[in-house]
Amino acid sequence: MFRVMLRMEIKPGMEHDFEQVWLKIGDAVTSHPACLGQWLSRSLEDGGYYIVSDWVDEPRFREFETSARHLEHRRQLHPYRSGGTMTTMEVVAYLPGEAGSAGAVSHDAWEAAR
Repeated sequence: MFRVMLRMEIKPGMEHDFEQVWLKIGDAVTSHPACLGQWLSRSLEDGGYYIVSDWVDEPRFREFETSARHLEHRRQLHPYRSGGTMTTMEVVAYLPGEAGSAGAVSHDAWEAAR
């Protein structure tokens, strides 16, 4: 499995709008046949955002990375962004936790908790 982690710095005051747009346009990424899933997290330390996506392999991610749908996705998020970085990695091991999928939170439950 191939993992991509983006760190995004969002312009002050635009965080809520960024989150809403990210959710609205996320299927541009997750509907790609090689995408295994994607997560959006906000840092409790510095307020930056981390976007993690998992892919079946690097070549299929790179194919997506240069696609028109990815460029459009980036274009829609660009107005909120003030900086960021990208890190890629190969997942070499996974140890499931005791809670397993019980620890997963659905989008609807997450929205209700906000």
